[in-house]
Amino acid sequence: MKPFVFINIASSVDGKISDESRRQLKISCDEDFKRVDRLRAESDAIMVGIGTVLADDPRLTVKSEELRRWRVEQGRAENPIRVVVDSRCRIPLNAKILSDEAKTIVAVSKLADRNKIERLRQKADVVIFGENKVDLTALMKYLYEIGVRRVMVEGGATLNYGLLKEGLVDEIHVYYGNMIVGGAKAPTVVDGSSFNPPIELELISVEKLGRGVLTKWKVLSHRYSR
Repeated sequence: MKPFVFINIASSVDGKISDESRRQLKISCDEDFKRVDRLRAESDAIMVGIGTVLADDPRLTVKSEELRRWRVEQGRAENPIRVVVDSRCRIPLNAKILSDEAKTIVAVSKLADRNKIERLRQKADVVIFGENKVDLTALMKYLYEIGVRRVMVEGGATLNYGLLKEGLVDEIHVYYGNMIVGGAKAPTVVDGSSFNPPIELELISVEKLGRGVLTKWKVLSHRYSR
């Protein structure tokens, strides 16, 4: 068993999530930021890869006081669990995602430095899955076992690739901002090797949002299915 998993990401019209310098770009509009905050509030866990933590240093908390209060009224914590996929345990110990605003789980592989793991355990729960890199299927099974039923994935491209390759993604929500970024080496929505055959999607909905377009897709069965 695994949770319902959906990728939520903002992209330029040409499929870029950043430029070649990998600096953070403001692709979303105010309306989309509010939508993302609502999705966070509705989720049990928010997952990111270590690349996103190192590049953006996000908190991954619910910004709206009203939404945090809504979660509490439901008998839940103010913020969802934050999950970092970090095979080699590279996360800085002063990263914002390790704040006490929410529970944080850092998933590492057996290659991770044991001393770093012990120091990290003072600020987060550390779980070990996989030999050289995090076993994402095992991680999802673990999350389900601790009560997580809905996982929101907020990047980056490498994590998106790994989850799709393992057949762990149920839906993809892409907000296309009103811009072209370009750059052959700029990160895209999904990095890694090409899927052969390509993973097929079914369009759920499309709507104009602010100055961009929000699309929602269902991931259909493919050769990497669980």
